[in-house]
Amino acid sequence: MTTNSPLPWFLPLANTLVKTLMRAGVPLSGPGKCPMYLMTVRGRKSGQPRTTPIAVVAQNQQRYLLTPYGAVDWVRNLRAAGEALFTRGRRTETLRARELPGDEARLVLKRFIETGNPIIRLFGITKETAPADIERMLASHPVFLLQSASATIPAAPAAA
Repeated sequence: MTTNSPLPWFLPLANTLVKTLMRAGVPLSGPGKCPMYLMTVRGRKSGQPRTTPIAVVAQNQQRYLLTPYGAVDWVRNLRAAGEALFTRGRRTETLRARELPGDEARLVLKRFIETGNPIIRLFGITKETAPADIERMLASHPVFLLQSASATIPAAPAAA
């Protein structure tokens, strides 16, 4: 079980504002110029569509979702559904999401941290954060690899 980082008090209001703007066709970027999408995923309990604004991170010709607040509702819904609709402007695509195992997730997050992207502040990381503290933090922040629903996502390697 992962622990969640405390959610900022303003996040629900910010998400509502961003969703409204994006539904009106305003293309937004997150911190560090990461493109924002509206991710719609089926609720794991209700089965109803749930939409949240998401910044998609590109790295080594791959797309990833990083979770600065840990295993929040959209993370649990995406785990259960395995895919979601991603909308940016007038373009919508269905993407599969595979949660990366610990070592792969840590590598993606470490590379992301090294870029100095301002979004790392949401993870509670500054330039002064000790490497040991970063390692502990990485364990509680899932990372998803995104690929077209028509593409084959390789299965995670079996544990030895």
